[in-house]
Amino acid sequence: MIKELIFSYLKIFIGLVIFSIGYTCFMLPYQIMSGGVAGISALIYYATGFHAGYSFFLINVVLILMAWYTLGWRFCVRTIIATVVVSFLIDYIQAALTEIGPNGKEYLKHLVGDQVFMACVIGAMVEGVGLAIVFLAGGSTGGTDIVALTVNKYRDISLGRAMLFVDVFVVSLSYLIFRDIERLVACYITLFISINVIDYVVNGARQSVQFTIISERYAEIAQAVNDKVDRGVTVLHGEGWYSKEGRNVLLIMAKKQESRLIFQLIRIIDPKAFVTMSNVEGVFGEGFDKIKKG
Repeated sequence: MIKELIFSYLKIFIGLVIFSIGYTCFMLPYQIMSGGVAGISALIYYATGFHAGYSFFLINVVLILMAWYTLGWRFCVRTIIATVVVSFLIDYIQAALTEIGPNGKEYLKHLVGDQVFMACVIGAMVEGVGLAIVFLAGGSTGGTDIVALTVNKYRDISLGRAMLFVDVFVVSLSYLIFRDIERLVACYITLFISINVIDYVVNGARQSVQFTIISERYAEIAQAVNDKVDRGVTVLHGEGWYSKEGRNVLLIMAKKQESRLIFQLIRIIDPKAFVTMSNVEGVFGEGFDKIKKG
């Protein structure tokens, strides 16, 4: 239990580091709004010069207090820790990238030169991967993540899509400051890329498969899957239409990454077994996703 908890927090920390790098190194210097509290913090930075890390922290404190009852104190504690970590990382990386120009003003170093679109694509992908890792570990970076997870808790709406509605509004605000339609389009492209990266990584990790197995040695296969893969097996009683002989059919639900091990077990026990495997849209119940309310 303790090892799992430590591993979970380690994954959250890695995701936060990746997200902070994508945001601070590629979004903030090129004035690309990524939506959510991070986007609002960037707007405040460019409008007032107030460091984005400080704004990120203060806004999230308010949102966390509002989400305390909905998402539970354990989630909020993890989010508070994550918020502190992200705020520190953003402030630290921002300070490292800050240089003094010839006019005496501060500006952020551009890591990919004047390639705004390149920064948009790289930043969106890095941010998306970081957020997906955090979500899969049960954490959050705060902000619209809290809103998205609240919606996702009660409705069967993907995390990426839940974030979209809030983030589009925040990104649209950037036009009021920069008055640049090209930059606004780049912001929307950033949203599109990051949302799809989040959904791809999260859904890919959660994707499940269904096995249907017909074998004379069904009992051995069922026991092996139960012991080695730690998955339940359902035995269905059927009948061959041509032979009129009784058949026992195994039905197994598993994560996609477990399918390789299941095939190996089947091949070892009964290479002549008849097996079908199909992807399933969603599996809800013990060992898989929880059924959403509503």
